[in-house]
Amino acid sequence: MKHKVSHGLDIELAKKATDAALASYKERFAEYKTSYSWVTDTKATISFTVKGASLTGDLEVNGSSIDIDLKVPFLLKPFKGKALAVIEDKIKEWVAKAKAGEL
Repeated sequence: MKHKVSHGLDIELAKKATDAALASYKERFAEYKTSYSWVTDTKATISFTVKGASLTGDLEVNGSSIDIDLKVPFLLKPFKGKALAVIEDKIKEWVAKAKAGEL
Protein backbone atom coordinates (compact mmCIF):
# COMPACT_ATOMS: atom_id res chain seq x y z
CA MET A 1 0.00 0.00 0.00
CA LYS A 2 1.39 3.37 -1.02
CA HIS A 3 1.60 6.22 1.44
CA LYS A 4 0.81 9.59 -0.15
CA VAL A 5 2.12 13.01 0.86
CA SER A 6 0.31 15.90 -0.86
CA HIS A 7 2.59 18.68 -2.04
CA GLY A 8 0.67 21.40 -3.95
CA LEU A 9 3.72 22.26 -6.11
CA ASP A 10 4.54 21.91 -9.77
CA ILE A 11 6.23 18.59 -10.41
CA GLU A 12 9.74 20.00 -10.94
CA LEU A 13 9.69 21.91 -7.65
CA ALA A 14 8.15 18.89 -5.90
CA LYS A 15 11.05 16.75 -7.15
CA LYS A 16 13.54 19.35 -5.99
CA ALA A 17 11.93 19.39 -2.53
CA THR A 18 11.89 15.59 -2.46
CA ASP A 19 15.55 15.41 -3.42
CA ALA A 20 16.43 17.89 -0.67
CA ALA A 21 14.36 15.89 1.83
CA LEU A 22 16.08 12.63 0.89
CA ALA A 23 19.54 14.22 1.10
CA SER A 24 18.69 15.67 4.51
CA TYR A 25 17.28 12.32 5.67
CA LYS A 26 20.43 10.52 4.47
CA GLU A 27 22.66 12.94 6.36
CA ARG A 28 20.59 12.91 9.56
CA PHE A 29 20.24 9.12 9.66
CA ALA A 30 23.68 8.11 8.38
CA GLU A 31 23.96 5.43 11.06
CA TYR A 32 21.15 3.54 9.27
CA LYS A 33 23.19 3.37 6.04
CA THR A 34 20.52 5.39 4.28
CA SER A 35 20.79 5.61 0.50
CA TYR A 36 18.67 6.71 -2.42
CA SER A 37 19.00 7.03 -6.15
CA TRP A 38 16.80 8.45 -8.86
CA VAL A 39 15.93 5.72 -11.37
CA THR A 40 13.78 8.01 -13.55
CA ASP A 41 13.05 11.74 -13.53
CA THR A 42 10.30 11.22 -10.96
CA LYS A 43 11.03 7.92 -9.22
CA ALA A 44 13.70 7.10 -6.64
CA THR A 45 14.63 3.95 -4.79
CA ILE A 46 15.40 4.28 -1.09
CA SER A 47 16.97 1.91 1.41
CA PHE A 48 18.18 1.86 4.97
CA THR A 49 19.14 -0.68 7.60
CA VAL A 50 17.45 -1.09 10.98
CA LYS A 51 18.53 -3.71 13.53
CA GLY A 52 20.59 -5.47 10.87
CA ALA A 53 17.76 -5.77 8.33
CA SER A 54 17.30 -3.74 5.15
CA LEU A 55 14.19 -1.76 4.38
CA THR A 56 13.75 -0.72 0.76
CA GLY A 57 11.16 1.15 -1.16
CA ASP A 58 10.20 3.41 -3.98
CA LEU A 59 9.33 7.06 -3.87
CA GLU A 60 7.54 8.68 -6.80
CA VAL A 61 6.78 12.35 -7.40
CA ASN A 62 3.40 12.81 -9.07
CA GLY A 63 1.36 15.89 -10.01
CA SER A 64 -0.33 16.23 -6.63
CA SER A 65 1.50 13.87 -4.28
CA ILE A 66 4.72 12.13 -3.42
CA ASP A 67 4.02 8.42 -3.11
CA ILE A 68 6.09 6.21 -0.82
CA ASP A 69 5.96 2.43 -1.09
CA LEU A 70 8.12 0.90 1.65
CA LYS A 71 8.88 -2.82 1.65
CA VAL A 72 9.52 -4.05 5.17
CA PRO A 73 10.56 -7.55 6.30
CA PHE A 74 7.97 -9.21 8.52
CA LEU A 75 10.06 -8.90 11.68
CA LEU A 76 10.39 -5.14 11.21
CA LYS A 77 6.69 -4.41 10.54
CA PRO A 78 6.45 -2.53 13.88
CA PHE A 79 9.03 -0.03 12.54
CA LYS A 80 7.21 0.69 9.26
CA GLY A 81 4.91 3.37 10.69
CA LYS A 82 7.80 5.15 12.38
CA ALA A 83 9.93 5.02 9.23
CA LEU A 84 7.09 6.40 7.10
CA ALA A 85 6.41 9.15 9.65
CA VAL A 86 10.04 10.28 9.65
CA ILE A 87 10.23 10.27 5.84
CA GLU A 88 6.91 12.12 5.57
CA ASP A 89 8.01 14.76 8.10
CA LYS A 90 11.18 15.46 6.10
CA ILE A 91 9.24 15.70 2.85
CA LYS A 92 6.67 18.07 4.40
CA GLU A 93 9.47 20.21 5.83
CA TRP A 94 11.08 20.62 2.39
CA VAL A 95 7.76 21.10 0.60
CA ALA A 96 7.05 23.95 3.03
CA LYS A 97 10.47 25.45 2.26
CA ALA A 98 9.73 25.17 -1.47
CA LYS A 99 6.38 26.93 -1.00
CA ALA A 100 8.17 29.67 0.94
CA GLY A 101 10.63 30.17 -1.94
CA GLU A 102 13.58 28.74 0.02
CA LEU A 103 14.62 26.25 -2.68
